[in-house]
Amino acid sequence: MKKALFVCIENSCRSQMAEGFARKIGQGVLEAFSAGSKPSGQVNLRAIAFMKEKGIDIGAQESKALTDLPSINWDYIVTMGCGDACPSLPAKSRIDWNLPDPKNLSDDDFRQVRDEIEIRVKNLIEEISR
Repeated sequence: MKKALFVCIENSCRSQMAEGFARKIGQGVLEAFSAGSKPSGQVNLRAIAFMKEKGIDIGAQESKALTDLPSINWDYIVTMGCGDACPSLPAKSRIDWNLPDPKNLSDDDFRQVRDEIEIRVKNLIEEISR
């Protein structure tokens, strides 16, 4: 299986949702991890609630730092638009999705970010499966 790391600054919203989608949609294809360059220490409660609307429970996931990850060469590192704070970890492929941090957005806009992450995770898994 390919290993993918999803990274955002706080590892509380975008990267957590991407990990949740990847674990569910990419079973048997992709091993998903997430981390933050400056982790908040908790998964955003709205991210948990809005992912439950999609049938995915990310409530047991933890906000982690890049230093908490296994020291491996990643197949994919997907950054969420974290600018200068993006990691320089070894990876075969790097992708930047440049998505807004939804934590201060309205519920509808938060859901739009979630839905865009779902689409992009599905596309990534389709690409890997080819």
